[in-house]
Amino acid sequence: MPRGMLPGQLRSLVSLPVFLLCVLAACSAPVPKPTYFPGYPIGYVERGMASWYGPGFHGNKTANGERYDMHRLTAAHRTLPLGSVAVVRSMSSGRQVTVRINDRGPFARGRVLDLSLAGARALGMVGNGTDQIELRVVGFQGRTAEMGALRIQIGSFAEQQNALNLLERANRAYPGGRIQTVDLPEGRRYRVQVGEFQTEAHAEVAAGRLESDFSVQPFVVRDDG
Repeated sequence: MPRGMLPGQLRSLVSLPVFLLCVLAACSAPVPKPTYFPGYPIGYVERGMASWYGPGFHGNKTANGERYDMHRLTAAHRTLPLGSVAVVRSMSSGRQVTVRINDRGPFARGRVLDLSLAGARALGMVGNGTDQIELRVVGFQGRTAEMGALRIQIGSFAEQQNALNLLERANRAYPGGRIQTVDLPEGRRYRVQVGEFQTEAHAEVAAGRLESDFSVQPFVVRDDG
């Protein structure tokens, strides 16, 4: 025992490297895949990159028919039923905020959630633009029985003919595809969506095949009408 050190202090010193190893192991652990619980969406947990959208979309109609208000605590998610209430926690700062899902998005590779400006401010991520988050669905405003089927979006084009060309190719493997027309701040876009799935697992498997077969970047989205 080092001179002047009490037995309890020595035990603390010996356990410190073990503690540090545990912390490092936790930090380097892979991000878990989304987990689903009975009674989905209550209890749904997901980790990933969040972004935010603001002035360019303020006042536009959201997926549930409301007008987007960047000063309210709302968010966009590609598959969670509209009306889901989620606690969103920043993995970097530990700050958290409760938001309601009322829109669809983000349609960007590697992102799982688009927060309103108010939500982004609550997490302190406005300046960075993105943040690693964990979301947990804790409530629901609406009826889960009205959840639509899942589709796979395989492209979004400014030119309608480009969308028609891709849809024609995709229909050979997944008949019944469609083109969804949306008006965005940057102009009208034609989104190509194929398939109709009841579970996320089946949709993700099909998305992987489409990515390989057509060299696209697919997104699984919820059909809300």
